[in-house]
Amino acid sequence: MKLQPDKSSAPLVRAYTQDWLQIDDLRFTQSVLVSSMGQQAPCAWAPCSMEDLRDEHLAELSTCGAELVILGTGSRLRLAPPAWRVRFAQARVGLESMDTAAACRTYNILASEGRQVLAALLLERPQAS
Repeated sequence: MKLQPDKSSAPLVRAYTQDWLQIDDLRFTQSVLVSSMGQQAPCAWAPCSMEDLRDEHLAELSTCGAELVILGTGSRLRLAPPAWRVRFAQARVGLESMDTAAACRTYNILASEGRQVLAALLLERPQAS
């Protein structure tokens, strides 16, 4: 019986800090979208907090073709509002919210299993005083 997963070709989160994320050999200092589906390379994502998320960001996520979207909400868990969950349910896409560190770990596991998953990872920037 095989106990190790096959090597995945999906990009994986290699490191995470409060200031940056590393996906394979790419380092990002802002929020990131990373997908196991292969048609899109990891890319910077405009929102840097839950308060920055807008309808166009949700539309982009709910129509990406993933079976599950993992929303990394920054340094602490913040649940997606009910209206967002309804939108994803109508699109037949799962939506899970967790802090960004947990979202990175969960994405890596699911991507390594060959699941169709997208992680939207918020990397919060400190507020200017």
